[in-house]
Amino acid sequence: MDNEAKLAANQTNAGARPPREGIALCQGIIYCGGCGSRMGTRYGARHYVHYECVSARDQAKTARCRSVTASTVDAVVSELLLKAVTPEQITAALAVADEVTERHVRSHRAAELAVERARYEADRAERAFSQVEPENRLVARSLESRWEAKLAAVAEAEAALETARAAKPPLPERSTLEALAADLPRLWDDPDTSPRDRKRLLRTLVADVTPLPADDQRQVRIGVRWHTGATDEITVNRKGPGRTPATALEIIRRHGATRTSEQLAAQLNAAGLTTGKGRPWNTAAVARVRDTYGIRAPRTVAVGEGEVSIAQAAAQLGVAPKPVSNWIRKGQLPARRGAAGRWCIPWDEATQDLYRQQVAKSFRVKRTVPTTEGGAV
Repeated sequence: MDNEAKLAANQTNAGARPPREGIALCQGIIYCGGCGSRMGTRYGARHYVHYECVSARDQAKTARCRSVTASTVDAVVSELLLKAVTPEQITAALAVADEVTERHVRSHRAAELAVERARYEADRAERAFSQVEPENRLVARSLESRWEAKLAAVAEAEAALETARAAKPPLPERSTLEALAADLPRLWDDPDTSPRDRKRLLRTLVADVTPLPADDQRQVRIGVRWHTGATDEITVNRKGPGRTPATALEIIRRHGATRTSEQLAAQLNAAGLTTGKGRPWNTAAVARVRDTYGIRAPRTVAVGEGEVSIAQAAAQLGVAPKPVSNWIRKGQLPARRGAAGRWCIPWDEATQDLYRQQVAKSFRVKRTVPTTEGGAV
């Protein structure tokens, strides 16, 4: 039964969200405040982690769907957890638990009285059966049946009492809970504590987390629902690229597909724009914005001095890009792969001659009008 319970708790295709090894603290228990869907965990380059509404993957994302840096949410939830589990809070919680326990004891007092009455009736039936004369078989059989019925009633009453008592599980020792509260911050911050263990600790108190829409795009409202039914809501500033100025983000979106991150950084600095933290733009800052907002790098421009892309080479040779790509993939012509995965061709005179010779001897290639613009980039 324990194995079946563990298998059910790990069955993600049935809706289970077990704690995993990733560093995202709220993985599995975070939901979008815009559409109510589950938020997935996305691990990007340079160790950036984001919570993203799964509706975006299903092309059903709404304007109110959330996407937020994991560190922004995790810091708030961790602080709430550590504030909730303090010696003072534990003492107050135990006092309330004692009161609830007293109410529970009073509520199942009726079950205890039923057990006492059933036992009394069973004892009377036993005494009556013991006093009957052996030759009175008919009377003895009747008293025996009555005794058995009373014993069955005792068993039912005792089972009902056990069920009532089990409905309220016993609390741990008060001293144990107070020691745990005093030691939890050290345990939480210990480097040897794994992310999975932190998630398990968090889920013992927190039911779910919901990033909510905020009027200011630079902020995010974080709602936390505890297992007790209580809720908390905190508004914090977004971190990192989430605070990118709208003007800078618009330039990156508009020219992201045709310009490199280095070129975009130079353009943004020339326009007098800064990052969300007020710093000058560089290649890494633009790359972080690309990663956050899913703005792809260009695949039609070269990445090195004196190089051209496949599209540029094909335009100058007067052929379609596909044959050039096939020749490169087969190793028939020189080229290299850039960091973004695109092919970059060293466009010197010797290489140009090799490409023109390949075009000349390929009778199946359809010719187009060659461009006259310079090849070096």
